[in-house]
Amino acid sequence: MRFNKPRNSNGCTGLSRRTLLAETGMGFTGLALSAMLAKDAGAQTAARPVSGAGSGPHFAPKAKTVIWIFLCGGVSHVESFDVKPELTKYGGKSIEDTPYRDALDQKKTDAIIVGGNPEHFNRKTIMPLQTGYQRYGKCGLEVGDWFKNIGQHADDLAIVRSLWTLDNDHGAQLTFQTGRHVREGAHPTLGSWVCYGLGTLNQNLPEFVVLGQPTGDCCGGAWTYGGAYLGPQYAGVRLATDPTHPLPFLSPSENKISAQEQIEDFGLIGRLNRLKGIQYPDDQELKARIKAYELAFQMQSAVPETLQIERETEATRKMYGLDKPDTKSFGEQCLAARRLAERGVRFIQVFHGGGGGGAWDAHSDIKVNHTALSAQTDVPIAGLLQDLKQRGMLQDTLIVWGTEFGRSPGAQGTGRDHHPNGFCAWLAGGGIKGGVQHGATDELGFHAVSDRHYVTDIHATVLHQLGVDSHRLEVPGRKRLDRDHGSVIKEIIA
Repeated sequence: MRFNKPRNSNGCTGLSRRTLLAETGMGFTGLALSAMLAKDAGAQTAARPVSGAGSGPHFAPKAKTVIWIFLCGGVSHVESFDVKPELTKYGGKSIEDTPYRDALDQKKTDAIIVGGNPEHFNRKTIMPLQTGYQRYGKCGLEVGDWFKNIGQHADDLAIVRSLWTLDNDHGAQLTFQTGRHVREGAHPTLGSWVCYGLGTLNQNLPEFVVLGQPTGDCCGGAWTYGGAYLGPQYAGVRLATDPTHPLPFLSPSENKISAQEQIEDFGLIGRLNRLKGIQYPDDQELKARIKAYELAFQMQSAVPETLQIERETEATRKMYGLDKPDTKSFGEQCLAARRLAERGVRFIQVFHGGGGGGAWDAHSDIKVNHTALSAQTDVPIAGLLQDLKQRGMLQDTLIVWGTEFGRSPGAQGTGRDHHPNGFCAWLAGGGIKGGVQHGATDELGFHAVSDRHYVTDIHATVLHQLGVDSHRLEVPGRKRLDRDHGSVIKEIIA
């Protein structure tokens, strides 16, 4: 046997006792696995160390779990949670023929829109509201009729109406998750930062779970739930809500080996992997692989059990809309999110309308588009709020509802165009003040004009509620911009 090892000062092969045990202590099986892992991951030894992962909260947290609901394609802010009646008053007129003609002045915003289609800024003919609206709760929150069930929970919501983002195309889906433009490549998502900083609450389930169809490859793809330079062990794990096939290769093999045999097999693999970890201590790919092996066996029983939503009462299933064709699919995702939160999953990212630019991208027939899509999501999200509240879980579960940008006050035929200059999101639970409307766009919803917030201010607020200061999540050699960290929106914190 020949070992290609560096020689020490005496000219002898530098083979340590630990390495010798790692490569020979388990016989030929150990050697085979050692060679496979060396070929697979040995080149990663120069990877930068991850320092401080799982170090826990920096101060007392108010939340322990995040349910991050993301609607792909760009929901109209002016007809959802930032209703603008002036659009109907001046419908059909050019913005230049209204008192708000200076809304076209790009100098009113400090947003630097990078790339994209310049036509997105050239929709001057005002489109009237395409749905009605009502006031809800003691706070008097105006909510478009597309989201009337969520509106019933107005006094639990904190609406941030003054967001802006960098990208006026669907790369903004990635920006909402990472703070970076798609041209800047992969960067850690909020979910990966949460898990990097806090670690897991449940050894049998992933700490970061992804439900629904994510963003299309055109607009970030797997980067929208990835760990980037933090390492793949901090990326989201995609699960389907079907408990019989929640994850590829999760079910035991068809040769029907016994549970005891599986325990012994995974035990052997785990020991071999840890021995190999001695040789490659900084290999993030290897660490992720070891973690995956160790988690796989526990997940074979824990994941299907978690996703057995048929065990819920009929009343609960109805609350999420599982009794109706339009709401069943997304209702299952929201109910699965509650069950995952209940079992200690740190970050649950729920996508709706994913793939390509996103289903909510209503360049035409916005009334038809948003009516249909809101019918799929409104009841399930309202059910999630109600269910968490009645179970006493809303106090330490933080829900975030967001989308990549808003839609233009000006018409694009029968639709509305992309609109990154001003849009909204909302938060609930986890120590967030309810019944709050923070920030504002102008009367037409064109620009964020007061208490303006870049999208990572939402990130900073979520991390703060979890007891994490993002400035203290250090990765040697990785410089982060101020905008990556964001600023906590203190006005919406209880």
